[in-house]
Amino acid sequence: MTTGPLPRTQQGAEPQLLLTSLLGDFWYWRDEHIPSAALVRLLGEFDITPASARAAIRRLTARGLLTVSKSGRTTAYGIPARTSEVIIERTHRMLTFGTTAPDWDGQWTVVAFSVPEQDRGLRSALRSRLRVLRFAALYDGVWVSPHDQADSALAALDELGVRSATVFRAAEVPGDSGERSPVAAFDLGPLAKEYQRFAERYEPVLASLEDGLVSPAQALRIRTELRVDWRRFPETDPDLPAELLPEDWARERAQRVFVQIYDRLGPLSELRFRQLLAATDPELAALASHHDSAGVAKLFAALGDRHPAGDTPFEQAARARRLDEARHE
Repeated sequence: MTTGPLPRTQQGAEPQLLLTSLLGDFWYWRDEHIPSAALVRLLGEFDITPASARAAIRRLTARGLLTVSKSGRTTAYGIPARTSEVIIERTHRMLTFGTTAPDWDGQWTVVAFSVPEQDRGLRSALRSRLRVLRFAALYDGVWVSPHDQADSALAALDELGVRSATVFRAAEVPGDSGERSPVAAFDLGPLAKEYQRFAERYEPVLASLEDGLVSPAQALRIRTELRVDWRRFPETDPDLPAELLPEDWARERAQRVFVQIYDRLGPLSELRFRQLLAATDPELAALASHHDSAGVAKLFAALGDRHPAGDTPFEQAARARRLDEARHE
């Protein structure tokens, strides 16, 4: 098949993240285990060597993110119990993030703290926790968020044992502006450029789809990399209220591109996923299925009160990864 101008491969998507994304897209709410040979073949689509693929599978299993079973000489892996609900909630969050800006009551959550220089490790840990909660530093010891994060901030302070800190909700004095305004704590320029780059990287895919120039193999690769590239935005974007956003905010354009491509590449991606699985186990291949934004919305609504409580290995691993990333921001 002749192809059009499609995104160039980006470096850095590690095998573990690719594999969890693939299973999260095509295999959640399935109890069956997939042979390791098939998982190695799936990762091979992303130029991951067999040795690196097997190492990724071992690490995911050691972290409790995959379960393992054996039948004769065949070792197979599956999704742990209770992980499907986590995947649904996180996928729904990814697909809906950025569709609207949150309402705002004009109140800021403020965390003011003083941690001695000799406790720099504690200070660094506190800053990382606040970043994960999407606070930003207005001053060195004054962090702000337009969301009601008082309870979460207090919990972080208690967990870390920080006593010299105060959390309160407050409104900005009318007429104050410039660098003293809490909104100045949020440097949206780099994030706006990331959204623009994301849109520019993936918009050619839409044109290629219109022309029928995307193969199943390309679809699986692009859709998975698209998901991996987008997932960081719901975690790092402070999601400011509309009143605080700059004009021509680039998120809406990027979000529209993300959902359109995710939905439209679903059937082709599923076809390639099944082809790769069928080389090892045709019966398992018939069980794979993709999920689009409408389907995920229905699954999310069906969860009812069965929402994740933060205690599954998947959630704990995601939290640890986000904290590690926050330490380097």
